[in-house]
Amino acid sequence: MSTIIWTRTDEAPLLATYSFKPIVEAFASRAGIDVDTADISLAGRILAQFPERLGDKKVDDALTQLGELAKTPEANIIKLPNISASLVQLKKAIAELQAAGFDIPDYEDAQDKYDAVKGSAVNPVLREGNSDRRAPEAVKNYTKKHPHSMGEWSADSKTNVATMEDNDFRHNEKSVIMPAADTLTIKLVTANGDEEILKDGLKVEEGEVIDGTFMSAKALDAFLLDAVQRAKDEGVLFSAHLKATMMKVSDPIIFGHVVRAYFKPVFDKYGEELIAAGLNGENGLGAILEGLDQLDNGEEIRAAIEQQLNDGPALAMVNSHKGITNLHVPSDVIIDASMPAMIRTSGHMWNADDQEQDTLATIPDSSYAGVYQTVIDDCRENGAYDPTTMGTVPNVGLMAKKAEEYGSHDKTFKIPADGTVQVVNSAGDVLISHDVEAGDIWRACQTKDAPIQDWVKLAVERARLSGMKAIFWLDPERGHDRNMIELVKKYLADHDTEGLDIDIKSPVEATKESVERIRRGEDTISVTGNVLRDYNTDLFPILELGTSAKMLSVVPLMAGGGLFETGAGGSAPKHVQQVEEENHLRWDSLGEYLALAESFRHELNRNGNEKAGVLASALDQATEKLLEEGKSPSRKVGEIDDRGSHFWLSLYWAEALASQTEDAELAEVFGPIAQDLRDNAEQIDKELLEAQGSPADLGGYYWPDEDKTNAVMRPSETFNRIIDALEK
Repeated sequence: MSTIIWTRTDEAPLLATYSFKPIVEAFASRAGIDVDTADISLAGRILAQFPERLGDKKVDDALTQLGELAKTPEANIIKLPNISASLVQLKKAIAELQAAGFDIPDYEDAQDKYDAVKGSAVNPVLREGNSDRRAPEAVKNYTKKHPHSMGEWSADSKTNVATMEDNDFRHNEKSVIMPAADTLTIKLVTANGDEEILKDGLKVEEGEVIDGTFMSAKALDAFLLDAVQRAKDEGVLFSAHLKATMMKVSDPIIFGHVVRAYFKPVFDKYGEELIAAGLNGENGLGAILEGLDQLDNGEEIRAAIEQQLNDGPALAMVNSHKGITNLHVPSDVIIDASMPAMIRTSGHMWNADDQEQDTLATIPDSSYAGVYQTVIDDCRENGAYDPTTMGTVPNVGLMAKKAEEYGSHDKTFKIPADGTVQVVNSAGDVLISHDVEAGDIWRACQTKDAPIQDWVKLAVERARLSGMKAIFWLDPERGHDRNMIELVKKYLADHDTEGLDIDIKSPVEATKESVERIRRGEDTISVTGNVLRDYNTDLFPILELGTSAKMLSVVPLMAGGGLFETGAGGSAPKHVQQVEEENHLRWDSLGEYLALAESFRHELNRNGNEKAGVLASALDQATEKLLEEGKSPSRKVGEIDDRGSHFWLSLYWAEALASQTEDAELAEVFGPIAQDLRDNAEQIDKELLEAQGSPADLGGYYWPDEDKTNAVMRPSETFNRIIDALEK
């Protein structure tokens, strides 16, 4: 039997797994396919760091094992969204596991091990291929017939992006292409001539692109003070948009600068005490407020904070009912989700009175800030986009083998002293050099040649198969992108591009052309690097489809296997809170359905499993019917939730298998199943709805109790009986 690996992740996708995976296992078994689980959740990753302490509670290092599998032709992995843990989330998970009886140390006592699972620890390990993300035709067609809501845009909207004009990562970037394999050293030569090794033994390959850049702390602070004052002067909300989870070294530091800039009067007066207590803003305003209880003058500082909230510009809110501001938690406002949501909502965010308001969206690094400003300008001039007529912008993203910025975590440093950062080869030659000051943020990143070649090849293939124009989003003013432009031109020459429309433009110009084409109903492939891949696969799907979770996300692994990601959505902590309060899961597993169909299709193409192909086609039919029949989850308790959607998908899937003529054996097996599900539909619906309305006990947030969570997520005895009887 062949095997599909279904990843166990976190939060809402994990809860959905308890309901949906038994269905997947049952249907797949009839095609001779096993569905195994690999635990890559935050809790699982934590426990895997301490096998020597856990005895019979030892947990396998599933992420490392899965990373090795991804390098083989046999890989068939379905990857659900996982937590990219901020320090706040990491510490909460540690405390929960300790309370559950796991003998693991506090964060401060094993920081190196814990930092290995912080931030984007999963995706770089599994993504041994480049990304192909697009809106499935069935989903796009459904959205055109049943459009999601879009807020109106006013021509006098004051919403804008504030970003740095110099001395940031974009403007300071330098890049080299390695002429041969080598081992590099990154070091700081201080003003007095001392040397500090920041990173040594950095192995690089021939043809690899190596970048170095830094953000000036002084320039950042000056920019942020101007942005705070600008928001105040213009009467708009102040908000910050970073990626403090993925960019787990640089962006928490930058977030701390934002907090200190907004609360400058507080830090001018009390900064010495706050910073001595570890309350420097990097963990957010919420952590500062919690920590004030430990300070003798905590109430005095709390009053000063309240005064600044009154005196400063109004802050955008994450939850106005609970007083949670944009600056409370670094992982609460993630740029790739928050900026498209703001654009979709008339350029508004929520203020403290729970009202929509124009916003100054502060994005310090200017590398991609212009993309969002361009879309805002377009909406201000031309109004909101129309989901019934707009074109689509799929993405081909460079990410294989930890390509670009998301591979930079172990090469990002807060500079301890004035001096010069140098990237030096084994012969002692300085390849990259920057003069820096204490507090600056310096980083390097790597992009190997084989993934670049594969990325160009994938872009050409998608352009050929789709007939769409393709644009490489590369900025000639950036050191890295200048090298990439030359390589793209070089590798495009290796392919037949006759009749294809392929262009290279800066991100701002590419955005302008893409949105112009969108309004004409034309489709454009965005071919981007790693971070823009992440940003674009939220930006355009949220505008086109209302959510990024409805994207088809395929990663053709370079070794021949397949990684199928379930949409581009996050792990939805608010959804879990609703389950705990009301036993209603509004998570939509559409991304799982789409990924599963592609996984089955991969089994057909790779292993010649005809039954898997039949399962895939029938699942596509079922998914389209689910959308047409309005069986997607509702946000409201007492209405259909994700568990109900799983039931209706199972019914439609079984009926499609029963009625198909390609495989008589599958039709014979699923005929009675389809009838049983149809006959009991009313009873199953009743059992699923009756489960809602009261608080649900999951037995844990990061490490839920198996029995309790199974009981919550599989509450229909009738449905369970039918599905459990199906599995071979």
